[in-house]
Amino acid sequence: QVQLVESGGGLVQAGGSLRLSCAASGNTFNIVTMAWYRQAPGKQRELVASINVGGTTNYGDSVKGRFTISRDNAKNTMSLQMNTLKPEDTAVYYCHAVRLIAGVDLSSWGQGTQVTVSS
Repeated sequence: QVQLVESGGGLVQAGGSLRLSCAASGNTFNIVTMAWYRQAPGKQRELVASINVGGTTNYGDSVKGRFTISRDNAKNTMSLQMNTLKPEDTAVYYCHAVRLIAGVDLSSWGQGTQVTVSS
C-alpha cells in the first residue's frame, strides 16, 4: 500500500506559478509510474503529466511547455512545476501512483489539492 499526500495548491493570478508536491510513503519500492491528474467541476478527470521509473515523461496537450513533472525516487517525492497558469488550469489536482505487482497495476490516489487561477 502507498500513501500519497499532495501539497502546494492555492490561489494564483493568471500568468503566475505554483509548485505542487506529492510525498509517497509505504510500499514505494515497486512504484513504476507516478502522475498528476486534475478534475474541474463538471468535467472528467484528466491526465496532466506522468513520469515512469525510467524518467520518461508525458504531458497533456494543454500543459505542454508550461508544466514540468519531476520525481525524486530516493526521496519518494514528485513535483509539478506549473508556470504561466491560466484560468482553465483551475481544478483539484491529484497525485497518482501505480505499483506493478505480479503483472497487475495497483493504483493509489492522494486526497487532492485545489488550484485556483484567477483572471
